[in-house]
Amino acid sequence: MSITRRTARRSVRILGVASASAALSLALSSTALACNIREFSAEATCTGSQGSIVVTDKDASGTPATITVFLKTDAGETPVGKPQVVEGTREGATVSFDEDWKPSATYRIHVKTDRFNVDEDIQPDLVTPSTACKTEESPSASPSEKPSPSPSKSAPAESATPTPSASESSSAPAGKPSDNAPSPATGDSNLAETGANSNTGLIAGVAGALVVVGGGAVFFGMRRRGANSVR
Repeated sequence: MSITRRTARRSVRILGVASASAALSLALSSTALACNIREFSAEATCTGSQGSIVVTDKDASGTPATITVFLKTDAGETPVGKPQVVEGTREGATVSFDEDWKPSATYRIHVKTDRFNVDEDIQPDLVTPSTACKTEESPSASPSEKPSPSPSKSAPAESATPTPSASESSSAPAGKPSDNAPSPATGDSNLAETGANSNTGLIAGVAGALVVVGGGAVFFGMRRRGANSVR
């Protein structure tokens, strides 16, 4: 066998190995980029009091996938919302279904793609947590902010000074004594005010008369005495 034939055969072998390696690499890369049900996951979440079913797609090929969620009960299955389409990414793309889920409820999540013929359920089925989403509650009043008890509707205590009734206040003019109130004595009133119409004048007249009578008696007594001395 000539050297030329050996070289040709060796070259053919090398090319065959290289082609096989390239084909294997291409097949492996295609398989790595293919959409797979294992790249999908689901969980039940809460945003405040709103519950949701969130499906995550970590398909690096970005194959569009239609997600459908079903609530499983003893009576059968009930669709949750409408089917949604998600295009996966290496980091993960998500779609959310608003659902007021109950504790320990079971949901079936179905994935369907046009490429790579994916038409399966995420396994296992999603089971929600044993505690439901917390409802929003108004803050309770602190002990210091509690409203004080309202006063009872019992009759109010009587005050020391009686309040005149409406009829009395309307019948008696303001600032004037009532007709039933006792009037002050006449003498006391006149003495307290001006002194007129009192007994002061009478007493003064009597005193003056006594002075005149006394003076007259003294005068006649002295005159009589003088007459006796002349004799």
